[in-house]
Amino acid sequence: MYFQIDPKKNIPLYEQVIHQVKEMCAKGILKPNEKLPSVRELSSQMVINPNTVSKAYQELERQGVIVTLRGKGTFISEALTQSFDPKKVESLKHSFNQVIIDSYYAGLSKNELLQWLNDAYDDMGGHSDES
Repeated sequence: MYFQIDPKKNIPLYEQVIHQVKEMCAKGILKPNEKLPSVRELSSQMVINPNTVSKAYQELERQGVIVTLRGKGTFISEALTQSFDPKKVESLKHSFNQVIIDSYYAGLSKNELLQWLNDAYDDMGGHSDES
């Protein structure tokens, strides 16, 4: 498993780690009960501070994406499920609206945006509720 972060992005490093773990789970690259590298291993692999990885793991655990078993390691949660969080949904709607506005001013069409959305679902292995 390979994590890739970009220190030049405006996104904090720990959030990049969180996003990548969640993306790998959504794509089926990381499976339930699969062991993740230790904080020390991942921080040396990514050449970042161990506290950054620890912060990401704590947030992933809070969200129920991973579980840490003392003395055994950190694993993808067996009970990994999608949950409906109204605050998260509102945040996503706001972000999506911003993408639509920015796309409009960049000269992109609705069809191009829909194609991007379909491509993103396909990249995740087609995990959507439509056939």
